[in-house]
Amino acid sequence: MKKTLKNIRHLSLAEIETFFVELGEKKFRAKQVYEWLWQKGALSFADMTNLSKDLRQLLGEQFTLPALTVDTTQYSEDGTIKSRFKTWDGHLVEGVLIPTTSRYTACVSSQIGCSLSCKFCATGYIDRKRNLEFDEIYDEVVLINQQSEKVHGKKLSNIVFMGMGEPLYNFDNVKAAMQIVMDGDGLALSKRRITLSTSGVVPMMARAGAEIGVNLAVSLHAVTKEIRDEIVPVNRKYDLESLLEACAAYPGANNARRITFEYVMLAGKNDSDDDARELVRLLKQYRLPAKVNLIPFNPWPGAPYACSDDARIRRQRRPRRAL
Repeated sequence: MKKTLKNIRHLSLAEIETFFVELGEKKFRAKQVYEWLWQKGALSFADMTNLSKDLRQLLGEQFTLPALTVDTTQYSEDGTIKSRFKTWDGHLVEGVLIPTTSRYTACVSSQIGCSLSCKFCATGYIDRKRNLEFDEIYDEVVLINQQSEKVHGKKLSNIVFMGMGEPLYNFDNVKAAMQIVMDGDGLALSKRRITLSTSGVVPMMARAGAEIGVNLAVSLHAVTKEIRDEIVPVNRKYDLESLLEACAAYPGANNARRITFEYVMLAGKNDSDDDARELVRLLKQYRLPAKVNLIPFNPWPGAPYACSDDARIRRQRRPRRAL
């Protein structure tokens, strides 16, 4: 029977040390391998050039290293880089590098497809195939960081979970990936530079704040039960009131670390003056330290909605007393 090899990145440093000691190798070799796995972005054992050829071959015989690979890359004039990554089992997942004058942000995915079926989101029409493993999520960050350094000469400064999937439905893998990102043996990125976006999986929000401690973004998109039930169906399970209560209780949220509310602008659906007033009222009612991100809807062929026009979006951005 053919031996099933274990993914080496699912071993702790202590377990890798034990492997080398049992081989009769020096213990420090484990640290070298660990650095290649989590700091230097090795995508194969052949990349580990400070190990002997025989040792690299042995690792390949004992373990797998199923790293993501870049399948397709698109470059925009503004410096944005959109990539499609391929997993070891042939699935495709997207990630984006978003550069600004002060930040270089990786927008990463947590699932292959999505199970939430938000009606304005193209990914919502793709069935969820599986969760991404923690090392696959980490690979997204590493590959986007490499793109940022190559194209812009800058390392990533921020990470946002706003790609494919609902992060709180893959909590354990997201947590494990972010712990390595934040660790000194990983990318050593501060939790204050990481934002997790959820559509409103209320029972997991407090746990995310307590165990990961990153910034919170909420895909709100509507301020009434009727409209949010339609465009964000998870609202039927976890309603607006319970969602906002969970936001108010989110660990670490304050005026310095405000919660971001994402609000996609859909013509005639959620963009009226009354919608704007109700949003302000709700934020005040729950005393939420908040900022609102108005997002122009990006339609695709067959999309059920249209984007609000520029004048309407500008009006929504005005102070509410002007309405």
